[in-house]
Amino acid sequence: MSNSVRKRSAKIEAMAECWPMIKALLGGTGKMREAGTTYLPQWPNEDQGFYNARLGTATLFPAFARTIDVLCGKPFSRPLTYGDDTPKTILEYCEDIDLQGRNMHSFAASITEEAMAYGICGILVDYPQAEGIRNRAEEVSAGVRPYFVQICADNLLDYASERIRGVETFTMLRFLEAVTEKVDEFSEKQVDQVRVLYRGRWETYREKQNSLGDLEWLLYEQGVSTLAKIPFVPVYGKRLGFMQAMPPLRELAFMNIEHWQSKSDQQTILHVARVPILFGVGFGDDENITVGAATAVTSDKVGATLTYVEHTGKAIESGRVSILDIEDRMRQVGAELLVIKPGKITVAQTLSDNEPGMCALQRIAQDVEDSLDQAMQLMAEWIGESEGGHLSIYKDFGAASLAEASADLLLEMNVAGVLSNETLFSEIQRRGMVKDGITWQQEADRIKVQPQKQGVTLPGV
Repeated sequence: MSNSVRKRSAKIEAMAECWPMIKALLGGTGKMREAGTTYLPQWPNEDQGFYNARLGTATLFPAFARTIDVLCGKPFSRPLTYGDDTPKTILEYCEDIDLQGRNMHSFAASITEEAMAYGICGILVDYPQAEGIRNRAEEVSAGVRPYFVQICADNLLDYASERIRGVETFTMLRFLEAVTEKVDEFSEKQVDQVRVLYRGRWETYREKQNSLGDLEWLLYEQGVSTLAKIPFVPVYGKRLGFMQAMPPLRELAFMNIEHWQSKSDQQTILHVARVPILFGVGFGDDENITVGAATAVTSDKVGATLTYVEHTGKAIESGRVSILDIEDRMRQVGAELLVIKPGKITVAQTLSDNEPGMCALQRIAQDVEDSLDQAMQLMAEWIGESEGGHLSIYKDFGAASLAEASADLLLEMNVAGVLSNETLFSEIQRRGMVKDGITWQQEADRIKVQPQKQGVTLPGV
């Protein structure tokens, strides 16, 4: 087998165009600095040392990552609920759904964040190899059971599908995974391998030396599966088609990159403006000039002058306004996912009208819910159950207006400590929720003297 088994197909590459950018943004300041000139260009004729200093002092405003956290926290602010048709065995599995200690609630929150960030991820309903086990009773005794595996977007390599009995069905799935192997009694290592799933069988490939001594991806293991289908369920952020999607907040990611670049420019101009340049006229080459707080500069030359040249500050203010404008647009993009169409306020209303008024985040939560139901059904088929049951994700969090939705995001940022109380007040006032004429100082003084509710600690003012 050639190295093509490790390569992404054109179908996956089409979706993956913006994944490196998203991965860098989610990685924070460190990852953005590692990306170097990819997201922070080095300008023509810019000295390498100056650029390195500029890159080394740049800090990321985590708008994209924070928006993902805030939005994905809303559907999981309340526990998942299960339908009466969910078998007891499946409910027991949900307490440790991935055999790594995560329950279904935690697993569902994780795949929602992945789908929101990258646009797609997947749930593989895996089953360990059970050699020598002959029946269901022996499987239970040995603790062998199906479990969920989160397949990240970046690990997807290829797929094939065809319409079978009117349903688009996977006929092949190829993805990259990391396997932990024991080296000795005290250490272990991670090995990358490619797994290829077909209907009723599977193969794995690992990088090894071939007969010529070159590294090549070669067949490592293969076997048959008792389930005559590929137990994989895609989870979409913004679905474009079967196994085709895009990140719902893709434009926010581009804005965050713009902010990263603009903020670096602003830091540079502030540094330049804070260090005035000493300019002298009329001094001779033989005159030594010493400048300091306790020194005086004299010259025998007529007309000799010594002055500081300082920046006017106009560009600084323009840059500050531009950055604030980008931040405002980023908040709006995130908030738009929470806004329900006019006339539909509650989930009960939208569901009764075939969901035409759901906000974008509610639709994403609904899609995640459907994917989890499908995965539970696959889990049931692994153990011979006819019904896998259903679960429900909390979805009554839509906002009636953009102002309301963005205010909610601002409050989340304030609670997280990334937005000051004064800025929160000014932004709420700008949205018309606090009447004009009230200053932050007046409100801060009122907060200090008002009685606190029992068990509630007000943020510092």
